[in-house]
Amino acid sequence: MSDTDQGLGSDPESDWEKVQAGPEFTELRRRLRVFVFPVSALFLLWYLLYVLLADYATGFMSTKLFGNITVGLVFGLLQFVSTFVITGLYVRYANRKLDPLADKIRHEIEGTER
Repeated sequence: MSDTDQGLGSDPESDWEKVQAGPEFTELRRRLRVFVFPVSALFLLWYLLYVLLADYATGFMSTKLFGNITVGLVFGLLQFVSTFVITGLYVRYANRKLDPLADKIRHEIEGTER
């Protein structure tokens, strides 16, 4: 018998449905949504602000800060910075809030010790 055969029962599809309906899986989905939806909305607003400023506030975006560095260039580079910051925040959040619960669910499904 393989490791994947040692689950909750003999029907893998009904096992998956039981796991999905369980309170721990529901909590895992809730925790994921609590982070992903607000951060996605904030990033989308930040990106749309950049696009709108680039299109409609060309005078502001072409303002030179020093040398050939403009406000638009700084805003564009900050898009990359914000992506890396969001990635770091997500990894930290997942390590603290999502992974322990996901590991618990996985161990219960596989019937292994933690």
